[in-house]
Amino acid sequence: MNYEDLYRQTMMNAFGPPQLVIERGEGVYVWDTHGTKYLDLLAGIAVNALGYGHPAIVNALSEQAKKVTHTSNFFATVPQIKLADKLQHALSAEGYVGASARVFFCNSGTEANEAAIKMALMHKPKGTIIALKHGFHGRTLGSLSITHKPAIREPFEPLGGNVLFIEPTVDALDAAANDDVAAIFVETIQAEAGIHPLSEEFLRRARGVADRCNALLVVDEVQTGMGRTGRWFAHSDVVKADVITLAKGLGGGVPIGAVIGVEKSGRLMSPGSHGTTFGGNPLAAAAAVAVMDEVEGLLGHVTSTGEWLRSELDLIGYDTRGAGLLIGVAVEDAPTVHTELLERGFIVNAPNAETIRVAPPLVITREELQPFVDVMKELS
Repeated sequence: MNYEDLYRQTMMNAFGPPQLVIERGEGVYVWDTHGTKYLDLLAGIAVNALGYGHPAIVNALSEQAKKVTHTSNFFATVPQIKLADKLQHALSAEGYVGASARVFFCNSGTEANEAAIKMALMHKPKGTIIALKHGFHGRTLGSLSITHKPAIREPFEPLGGNVLFIEPTVDALDAAANDDVAAIFVETIQAEAGIHPLSEEFLRRARGVADRCNALLVVDEVQTGMGRTGRWFAHSDVVKADVITLAKGLGGGVPIGAVIGVEKSGRLMSPGSHGTTFGGNPLAAAAAVAVMDEVEGLLGHVTSTGEWLRSELDLIGYDTRGAGLLIGVAVEDAPTVHTELLERGFIVNAPNAETIRVAPPLVITREELQPFVDVMKELS
């Protein structure tokens, strides 16, 4: 069967032609329908935290499927409650000691940010939301309203809400601060812009401005959270947030998102203020519990492996940015380098014309990464 032709005949053209049709995966490798093997250095864009076929996820899904796969939100389930408790323990481990927190589950990162926008407006109705230029928070209309990229936002304007985009600088933040501000949305690392970390000075000022304006500091950890940078949350060694949004790696490939409200933010929602059919689904929550159990033992590995990979690439002469296993590699022609790597059996992507994004499964080893380093040396 020609799957490429069948794809074109049956799928909407939202993504363009697929680069590959992937049939199966094992560990950090995938195989396409032609039997070609690839080292996956993108992990579904920072999603497949444990790679492919990890027994912890397989067992969790299998065991939960025997019990219950879905209930309405008139009821709670054991995996949902366990996952919320685990997220609270992760907060404590990251310095939110003694903080009261509450969790809302959804299905994706954009939905998590939609919920956070509503929380900001529950906190301060009709308030202004400060979002950052070069930031990305999703493609549904609410999340798109705080996503800066004009090419994907402007075709759908006017979008709802009072949103002010600023450069990620202290001066711009100070100039935007006033009592109308309801929330400040930030990503610790602006991943879709090419893996650009925000400065610690900016993050601390954002915390201070939020306090001064009685606004919420919302940290989008959709791509950076759940161990991707070697910590549960990439921001927590610099500032503490009022609201944290999660998705991607949380489910290890099973769709799930979450919003964590810290202290008073966790009490903003009330019955009827928000909802979801599949949020907190017991199948997805069981997978996420298994992922968190495994990732807890990988945080040090992620830090050391990421530092090793960046040092190897730096020695070759590449400039790198990022943290843990979320790395941007500066190149002259990213689309060409991406194509060359794919032809040689390495999956990465080019978020812009000058950057290759590397975000492999968190279980990857130096030995598995070495062939990629060797090829990058050839291409330098």
